[in-house]
Amino acid sequence: MSERPPFPPFTRETALQKVRMAENAWNLRDPEKVSLAYTEDSRWRNRAEFFQGREAIVTFLERKWARELDYHLIKELWTWHDNRIAVRFQYEYHDDSGNWFRAHGNENWEFDERGLMRRREASINDVPIDESDRKFLWGEGPRPEDYPGLTELGL
Repeated sequence: MSERPPFPPFTRETALQKVRMAENAWNLRDPEKVSLAYTEDSRWRNRAEFFQGREAIVTFLERKWARELDYHLIKELWTWHDNRIAVRFQYEYHDDSGNWFRAHGNENWEFDERGLMRRREASINDVPIDESDRKFLWGEGPRPEDYPGLTELGL
């Protein structure tokens, strides 16, 4: 049985840790590795899509990152209570025609006792931006520890 510390109930510190771990994993863009943070039967709503289970998560993420090129994500803790965390996030990407976007969203997460996410509800809106308006400018992989977050970037 897999576990993913920290475990609920969350404190401010452990909720912040969980948010940063999720951000770092998504910025690696490895669907198989990302899926391991979720329960086998995890339920998702992402925009207008509803699905369940790790296999569906992997399929979704493969499709997502094939479309959303040079994806860079920042998540910020909004609030937490017991086994739930709410985050706001933004990410930047471009499509295969070179059009840049900044996606703005909110997620509600619910975890089981092993620290695996069993429910993810995401509301997301995409805004076209000029490439010169990009703010997420680090290289491949996770955001460097000293790179500003959303609030520090004025987002």
